[in-house]
Amino acid sequence: MVALAALFCSAQVVDAQKRTSGNPILPEFHADPEVLYSKKTNQFYIYSTTDGAPGWSGYYFTVFSSKDLTDWRHEGIMLDLGTDQVPWSDGNAWAPCIEEKEVNGSYKYYFYYSGNTRHGKAIGVAMADHPTGPFTDFGRPIINRLPKGQRHGQQIDVDVFTDPVSGKSYLYWGNGYMAGAELNEDMTSIKEETETLMTPEGGTLQDYAYREAPYVFYRNGLYYFLWSVDDTGSPNYHVAYGTSTSPLGPIKVAEKPVILIQDAEKEIYGPAHNSILQLPGKDEWYIVYHRINKNYLPREKGPGFHRQTCINRMEFNEDGTIRPVVPTHEGVAPVKVKRRK
Repeated sequence: MVALAALFCSAQVVDAQKRTSGNPILPEFHADPEVLYSKKTNQFYIYSTTDGAPGWSGYYFTVFSSKDLTDWRHEGIMLDLGTDQVPWSDGNAWAPCIEEKEVNGSYKYYFYYSGNTRHGKAIGVAMADHPTGPFTDFGRPIINRLPKGQRHGQQIDVDVFTDPVSGKSYLYWGNGYMAGAELNEDMTSIKEETETLMTPEGGTLQDYAYREAPYVFYRNGLYYFLWSVDDTGSPNYHVAYGTSTSPLGPIKVAEKPVILIQDAEKEIYGPAHNSILQLPGKDEWYIVYHRINKNYLPREKGPGFHRQTCINRMEFNEDGTIRPVVPTHEGVAPVKVKRRK
Protein backbone atom coordinates (compact mmCIF):
# COMPACT_ATOMS: atom_id res chain seq x y z
CA MET A 1 0.00 0.00 0.00
CA VAL A 2 2.87 2.37 0.83
CA ALA A 3 4.56 1.63 -2.48
CA LEU A 4 1.29 2.14 -4.34
CA ALA A 5 0.69 5.46 -2.58
CA ALA A 6 4.22 6.58 -3.40
CA LEU A 7 3.69 5.68 -7.06
CA PHE A 8 0.43 7.64 -7.10
CA CYS A 9 2.08 10.70 -5.55
CA SER A 10 4.94 10.45 -8.02
CA ALA A 11 2.49 10.37 -10.92
CA GLN A 12 0.79 13.47 -9.55
CA VAL A 13 4.12 15.30 -9.47
CA VAL A 14 4.92 14.33 -13.06
CA ASP A 15 1.48 15.49 -14.22
CA ALA A 16 1.90 18.78 -12.40
CA GLN A 17 5.27 19.31 -14.07
CA LYS A 18 3.72 18.71 -17.48
CA ARG A 19 0.75 20.99 -16.85
CA THR A 20 0.32 23.77 -19.38
CA SER A 21 -2.23 26.47 -20.03
CA GLY A 22 -3.61 24.87 -23.17
CA ASN A 23 -4.78 27.03 -26.08
CA PRO A 24 -7.16 28.80 -26.10
CA ILE A 25 -6.59 30.11 -22.58
CA LEU A 26 -9.91 31.93 -22.15
CA PRO A 27 -13.39 30.37 -22.43
CA GLU A 28 -15.76 31.11 -25.29
CA PHE A 29 -14.79 33.79 -27.81
CA HIS A 30 -12.31 36.58 -27.08
CA ALA A 31 -10.14 38.54 -29.51
CA ASP A 32 -7.55 41.33 -29.68
CA PRO A 33 -6.08 40.38 -26.29
CA GLU A 34 -4.11 42.86 -24.18
CA VAL A 35 -1.93 41.31 -21.46
CA LEU A 36 -0.76 43.18 -18.36
CA TYR A 37 1.48 42.29 -15.44
CA SER A 38 0.49 44.43 -12.47
CA LYS A 39 3.13 45.51 -9.97
CA LYS A 40 0.32 46.37 -7.57
CA THR A 41 -1.19 42.89 -7.38
CA ASN A 42 1.66 40.70 -8.69
CA GLN A 43 -0.83 39.11 -11.09
CA PHE A 44 -1.42 38.95 -14.83
CA TYR A 45 -4.51 40.31 -16.56
CA ILE A 46 -6.04 39.96 -20.02
CA TYR A 47 -8.49 42.45 -21.55
CA SER A 48 -10.08 41.66 -24.91
CA THR A 49 -12.75 42.23 -27.49
CA THR A 50 -15.74 40.13 -26.39
CA ASP A 51 -16.28 38.10 -29.55
CA GLY A 52 -18.95 35.88 -31.04
CA ALA A 53 -21.47 38.66 -31.77
CA PRO A 54 -22.50 39.08 -35.44
CA GLY A 55 -20.73 41.96 -37.15
CA TRP A 56 -18.34 42.54 -34.22
CA SER A 57 -21.27 44.09 -32.33
CA GLY A 58 -20.11 43.37 -28.77
CA TYR A 59 -20.59 46.29 -26.39
CA TYR A 60 -18.64 45.49 -23.21
CA PHE A 61 -15.14 44.57 -22.02
CA THR A 62 -14.25 41.88 -19.49
CA VAL A 63 -11.05 41.17 -17.59
CA PHE A 64 -9.43 37.88 -16.62
CA SER A 65 -6.71 37.43 -14.00
CA SER A 66 -4.04 34.80 -13.43
CA LYS A 67 -1.19 34.21 -11.01
CA ASP A 68 0.77 31.94 -13.33
CA LEU A 69 -0.41 32.43 -17.00
CA THR A 70 -2.19 29.05 -16.97
CA ASP A 71 -5.25 29.37 -14.73
CA TRP A 72 -7.41 32.35 -15.69
CA ARG A 73 -10.21 33.73 -13.54
CA HIS A 74 -13.08 35.76 -14.95
CA GLU A 75 -13.20 39.05 -13.02
CA GLY A 76 -16.35 40.34 -14.70
CA ILE A 77 -17.38 43.23 -16.96
CA MET A 78 -15.18 46.25 -16.32
CA LEU A 79 -16.49 48.68 -18.96
CA ASP A 80 -19.92 48.61 -20.61
CA LEU A 81 -20.66 50.69 -23.72
CA GLY A 82 -24.27 49.60 -23.54
CA THR A 83 -24.92 51.75 -20.46
CA ASP A 84 -24.43 55.36 -19.43
CA GLN A 85 -20.97 54.36 -18.19
CA VAL A 86 -19.71 55.45 -21.65
CA PRO A 87 -22.01 58.27 -22.79
CA TRP A 88 -20.35 58.88 -26.17
CA SER A 89 -20.55 55.35 -27.59
CA ASP A 90 -23.23 52.70 -28.00
CA GLY A 91 -21.22 49.65 -28.97
CA ASN A 92 -18.58 47.99 -31.14
CA ALA A 93 -16.30 47.69 -28.12
CA TRP A 94 -13.05 46.70 -29.78
CA ALA A 95 -9.37 46.07 -29.25
CA PRO A 96 -8.38 47.52 -25.86
CA CYS A 97 -5.04 48.23 -24.24
CA ILE A 98 -4.04 49.25 -20.73
CA GLU A 99 -1.15 50.94 -18.93
CA GLU A 100 -0.22 50.80 -15.25
CA LYS A 101 1.49 53.97 -14.07
CA GLU A 102 2.67 55.07 -10.65
CA VAL A 103 1.24 58.50 -9.87
CA ASN A 104 2.13 60.21 -6.57
CA GLY A 105 2.97 56.88 -4.96
CA SER A 106 -0.16 55.06 -6.11
CA TYR A 107 -0.85 52.91 -9.16
CA LYS A 108 -3.31 54.18 -11.74
CA TYR A 109 -4.72 52.26 -14.70
CA TYR A 110 -5.50 53.83 -18.08
CA PHE A 111 -7.68 51.67 -20.32
CA TYR A 112 -7.88 52.66 -23.99
CA TYR A 113 -10.36 51.19 -26.45
CA SER A 114 -12.45 51.99 -29.51
CA GLY A 115 -16.20 52.39 -29.73
CA ASN A 116 -18.82 53.39 -32.24
CA THR A 117 -20.09 56.97 -32.67
CA ARG A 118 -22.43 58.68 -35.14
CA HIS A 119 -19.37 59.58 -37.19
CA GLY A 120 -17.60 56.23 -37.14
CA LYS A 121 -15.11 54.67 -34.78
CA ALA A 122 -13.30 56.66 -32.10
CA ILE A 123 -10.86 55.95 -29.29
CA GLY A 124 -11.64 56.58 -25.64
CA VAL A 125 -10.01 56.07 -22.25
CA ALA A 126 -11.25 55.04 -18.81
CA MET A 127 -9.36 55.19 -15.51
CA ALA A 128 -9.22 53.09 -12.35
CA ASP A 129 -7.18 52.49 -9.20
CA HIS A 130 -7.14 48.70 -9.66
CA PRO A 131 -6.60 46.47 -12.71
CA THR A 132 -10.16 45.11 -12.46
CA GLY A 133 -11.78 48.49 -11.80
CA PRO A 134 -14.18 50.06 -11.22
CA PHE A 135 -13.30 52.14 -14.29
CA THR A 136 -14.55 55.64 -14.95
CA ASP A 137 -14.73 56.76 -18.56
CA PHE A 138 -13.17 60.10 -19.51
CA GLY A 139 -16.53 61.14 -20.93
CA ARG A 140 -15.60 61.81 -24.54
CA PRO A 141 -13.35 60.36 -27.25
CA ILE A 142 -9.69 61.33 -27.21
CA ILE A 143 -9.14 60.45 -30.89
CA ASN A 144 -12.03 60.80 -33.33
CA ARG A 145 -10.43 61.81 -36.63
CA LEU A 146 -7.97 60.56 -39.19
CA PRO A 147 -4.38 61.73 -38.79
CA LYS A 148 -3.36 64.64 -40.97
CA GLY A 149 -2.49 63.42 -44.46
CA GLN A 150 -4.46 60.18 -44.08
CA ARG A 151 -7.60 59.79 -46.23
CA HIS A 152 -8.92 56.37 -45.27
CA GLY A 153 -8.99 53.90 -42.39
CA GLN A 154 -10.52 53.63 -38.94
CA GLN A 155 -9.62 54.93 -35.49
CA ILE A 156 -9.32 51.51 -33.85
CA ASP A 157 -6.72 49.02 -32.56
CA VAL A 158 -5.10 51.27 -29.99
CA ASP A 159 -1.84 50.51 -28.17
CA VAL A 160 -0.18 52.35 -25.28
CA PHE A 161 3.55 52.21 -24.52
CA THR A 162 5.69 53.88 -21.86
CA ASP A 163 9.29 54.31 -22.94
CA PRO A 164 11.62 52.97 -20.22
CA VAL A 165 14.36 55.30 -21.49
CA SER A 166 12.53 58.63 -21.30
CA GLY A 167 9.53 57.76 -19.14
CA LYS A 168 7.25 59.29 -21.76
CA SER A 169 4.06 57.48 -22.79
CA TYR A 170 2.88 57.07 -26.37
CA LEU A 171 -0.34 56.07 -28.10
CA TYR A 172 -0.50 54.12 -31.38
CA TRP A 173 -3.57 53.27 -33.42
CA GLY A 174 -5.05 52.68 -36.85
CA ASN A 175 -6.70 50.28 -39.27
CA GLY A 176 -5.44 50.97 -42.80
CA TYR A 177 -2.66 53.12 -41.35
CA MET A 178 -0.39 53.28 -38.30
CA ALA A 179 -0.25 56.51 -36.32
CA GLY A 180 1.61 57.39 -33.15
CA ALA A 181 1.78 60.35 -30.79
CA GLU A 182 3.16 61.24 -27.39
CA LEU A 183 0.61 61.37 -24.60
CA ASN A 184 0.37 64.34 -22.27
CA GLU A 185 1.02 63.70 -18.59
CA ASP A 186 -2.72 63.40 -17.96
CA MET A 187 -2.73 60.26 -20.18
CA THR A 188 -6.07 61.43 -21.61
CA SER A 189 -4.84 63.55 -24.52
CA ILE A 190 -2.07 63.49 -27.11
CA LYS A 191 0.47 66.14 -27.97
CA GLU A 192 -0.90 66.88 -31.41
CA GLU A 193 2.40 68.32 -32.62
CA THR A 194 3.97 64.87 -32.13
CA GLU A 195 1.34 63.00 -34.17
CA THR A 196 3.17 60.92 -36.76
CA LEU A 197 2.07 58.65 -39.61
CA MET A 198 4.25 55.59 -39.20
CA THR A 199 2.72 53.08 -41.63
CA PRO A 200 5.37 50.61 -42.85
CA GLU A 201 5.55 50.92 -46.63
CA GLY A 202 5.36 48.08 -49.12
CA GLY A 203 4.92 44.39 -48.57
CA THR A 204 2.22 41.98 -49.67
CA LEU A 205 -0.44 39.90 -47.95
CA GLN A 206 2.11 37.11 -47.86
CA ASP A 207 4.61 39.04 -45.78
CA TYR A 208 4.32 42.48 -44.15
CA ALA A 209 1.67 44.66 -45.82
CA TYR A 210 0.31 46.66 -42.88
CA ARG A 211 -3.37 46.26 -42.00
CA GLU A 212 -3.93 47.02 -38.30
CA ALA A 213 -3.14 46.29 -34.64
CA PRO A 214 0.15 48.07 -33.89
CA TYR A 215 1.98 46.94 -30.77
CA VAL A 216 5.21 48.41 -29.38
CA PHE A 217 7.79 47.20 -26.86
CA TYR A 218 11.42 47.95 -26.01
CA ARG A 219 14.39 45.59 -25.70
CA ASN A 220 18.15 46.19 -25.64
CA GLY A 221 18.11 49.64 -27.20
CA LEU A 222 15.54 48.90 -29.89
CA TYR A 223 11.86 49.71 -30.22
CA TYR A 224 9.98 46.78 -31.73
CA PHE A 225 6.83 47.43 -33.76
CA LEU A 226 4.46 44.53 -34.43
CA TRP A 227 1.36 44.65 -36.63
CA SER A 228 -1.22 42.39 -38.27
CA VAL A 229 -1.44 41.57 -41.96
CA ASP A 230 -4.52 40.62 -44.06
CA ASP A 231 -8.12 40.45 -42.84
CA THR A 232 -9.00 39.27 -39.34
CA GLY A 233 -11.30 36.63 -40.86
CA SER A 234 -8.60 35.20 -43.12
CA PRO A 235 -6.65 32.06 -42.20
CA ASN A 236 -3.63 34.03 -43.48
CA TYR A 237 -4.04 36.76 -40.84
CA HIS A 238 -0.57 36.99 -39.30
CA VAL A 239 1.99 39.09 -37.43
CA ALA A 240 4.92 41.00 -38.96
CA TYR A 241 7.44 43.33 -37.35
CA GLY A 242 10.11 45.97 -37.71
CA THR A 243 12.34 48.01 -35.42
CA SER A 244 13.38 51.58 -34.77
CA THR A 245 15.72 53.57 -32.56
CA SER A 246 12.87 55.95 -31.72
CA PRO A 247 9.36 55.39 -30.30
CA LEU A 248 7.89 57.35 -33.25
CA GLY A 249 9.94 55.70 -35.97
CA PRO A 250 10.84 55.53 -38.74
CA ILE A 251 10.32 51.77 -38.79
CA LYS A 252 12.78 49.47 -40.51
CA VAL A 253 10.97 46.30 -41.60
CA ALA A 254 12.82 43.15 -40.53
CA GLU A 255 14.54 41.04 -43.19
CA LYS A 256 12.35 38.13 -42.10
CA PRO A 257 9.28 40.04 -40.91
CA VAL A 258 6.70 37.26 -40.39
CA ILE A 259 6.89 35.92 -36.85
CA LEU A 260 3.46 34.30 -36.33
CA ILE A 261 1.32 32.65 -39.01
CA GLN A 262 -1.17 29.82 -39.47
CA ASP A 263 -0.30 26.12 -39.22
CA ALA A 264 -3.03 24.37 -41.18
CA GLU A 265 -1.68 20.90 -40.31
CA LYS A 266 -2.38 21.68 -36.66
CA GLU A 267 -5.70 23.38 -37.54
CA ILE A 268 -4.39 26.73 -36.27
CA TYR A 269 -5.70 29.58 -38.39
CA GLY A 270 -5.39 33.35 -38.43
CA PRO A 271 -3.11 33.87 -35.41
CA ALA A 272 -2.54 37.62 -35.01
CA HIS A 273 -3.59 40.84 -33.25
CA ASN A 274 -1.22 40.37 -30.37
CA SER A 275 0.21 41.89 -27.25
CA ILE A 276 3.58 41.10 -25.67
CA LEU A 277 4.51 40.24 -22.09
CA GLN A 278 7.97 40.39 -20.54
CA LEU A 279 8.31 38.68 -17.19
CA PRO A 280 9.53 41.26 -14.64
CA GLY A 281 13.31 41.34 -14.31
CA LYS A 282 13.83 38.60 -16.92
CA ASP A 283 14.58 38.37 -20.61
CA GLU A 284 11.63 35.99 -20.92
CA TRP A 285 8.86 36.94 -23.32
CA TYR A 286 5.37 35.76 -24.27
CA ILE A 287 3.03 36.62 -27.12
CA VAL A 288 -0.72 36.67 -26.47
CA TYR A 289 -2.87 36.62 -29.61
CA HIS A 290 -6.14 35.42 -31.05
CA ARG A 291 -6.81 32.78 -33.67
CA ILE A 292 -9.92 31.70 -35.56
CA ASN A 293 -11.94 28.86 -34.08
CA LYS A 294 -11.54 26.07 -36.64
CA ASN A 295 -15.27 25.26 -36.55
CA TYR A 296 -16.10 28.73 -37.89
CA LEU A 297 -13.53 28.87 -40.67
CA PRO A 298 -16.03 28.97 -43.60
CA ARG A 299 -16.84 32.55 -44.53
CA GLU A 300 -20.59 32.09 -44.05
CA LYS A 301 -19.97 31.17 -40.38
CA GLY A 302 -18.26 34.45 -39.53
CA PRO A 303 -14.60 33.54 -38.88
CA GLY A 304 -13.78 37.22 -38.24
CA PHE A 305 -15.82 37.30 -35.06
CA HIS A 306 -15.33 33.75 -33.77
CA ARG A 307 -11.84 34.13 -32.36
CA GLN A 308 -10.12 32.70 -29.30
CA THR A 309 -7.25 33.94 -27.15
CA CYS A 310 -3.96 32.01 -27.02
CA ILE A 311 -0.44 32.33 -25.61
CA ASN A 312 3.02 31.08 -26.59
CA ARG A 313 6.66 31.84 -25.80
CA MET A 314 8.49 34.39 -27.96
CA GLU A 315 12.27 34.23 -28.28
CA PHE A 316 15.07 36.27 -29.83
CA ASN A 317 18.19 35.47 -31.79
CA GLU A 318 21.56 36.79 -30.58
CA ASP A 319 21.35 39.69 -33.05
CA GLY A 320 18.03 40.83 -31.59
CA THR A 321 15.80 39.53 -34.37
CA ILE A 322 12.64 37.73 -33.31
CA ARG A 323 12.49 34.01 -33.93
CA PRO A 324 9.33 32.74 -35.62
CA VAL A 325 6.79 31.83 -32.94
CA VAL A 326 5.47 28.28 -33.04
CA PRO A 327 1.71 28.41 -32.34
CA THR A 328 0.57 25.42 -30.30
CA HIS A 329 -2.46 23.83 -28.72
CA GLU A 330 -0.46 23.19 -25.53
CA GLY A 331 0.16 26.83 -24.61
CA VAL A 332 2.72 27.56 -21.90
CA ALA A 333 3.88 26.17 -18.56
CA PRO A 334 3.09 27.99 -15.30
CA VAL A 335 5.36 30.84 -14.29
CA LYS A 336 6.20 32.34 -10.92
CA VAL A 337 6.95 36.00 -10.38
CA LYS A 338 8.52 37.15 -7.14
CA ARG A 339 7.04 40.33 -5.74
CA ARG A 340 9.58 43.12 -6.08
CA LYS A 341 10.02 45.33 -3.04
